[in-house]
Amino acid sequence: MKVPSRKALDELRRLSKDKGGMIRTTEAIRQGVHPRTLYQLRESGTLERLSRGVYRFSERKPLSEPDLVTVSIRVPKGIICLVSALAFHGITTQIPHSVSLALEKGAESPRIDYPPVIVYRFSRTSLAAGIEEHEIDGVKVRVYSAEKTIADCFKFRNKIGMDIVLEALRLYRARKKFSLQRLLEYARICRAEKVMSPYLEALA
Repeated sequence: MKVPSRKALDELRRLSKDKGGMIRTTEAIRQGVHPRTLYQLRESGTLERLSRGVYRFSERKPLSEPDLVTVSIRVPKGIICLVSALAFHGITTQIPHSVSLALEKGAESPRIDYPPVIVYRFSRTSLAAGIEEHEIDGVKVRVYSAEKTIADCFKFRNKIGMDIVLEALRLYRARKKFSLQRLLEYARICRAEKVMSPYLEALA
């Protein structure tokens, strides 16, 4: 097997420098790296395939949140939401078996073979509210805040289950940074005031 040139390898390292050692095939090709080079590096073990069109240098330490990082790279306009966001914030005992991703209504659905992704459609106002940006494994990942996530969970309670919603509210209530005001704010934005009000009044 032909060994990729030093120039090609250096270019890939440059492209991956600020992305936790990860490379998107489309970006590499745009910068002049031949697809055959990526294949050769994968076959030699220099790169590992995380998802279709996403590779990572094998020499890097293991990812702490590989699914969230991979989805964030593949779908930069998406926001980690609902059960995945609850798990990120540590306010659920659920172990997500797929990544919950928020996209605007009408946006094109992502074509991701792995990891599994469940897309939830949000209005433009709701989509833009409560976004936090966290750096995970060298990659910027957009996740809804704990308060916005709880409001979203009430909104989508019929899809995720009320038991998960109430557990999240209970675990959030036990935090020192509990904020009834922020919960009320996002309840209004998500148009979930009516269903949330009885539970929030019990916390007051």
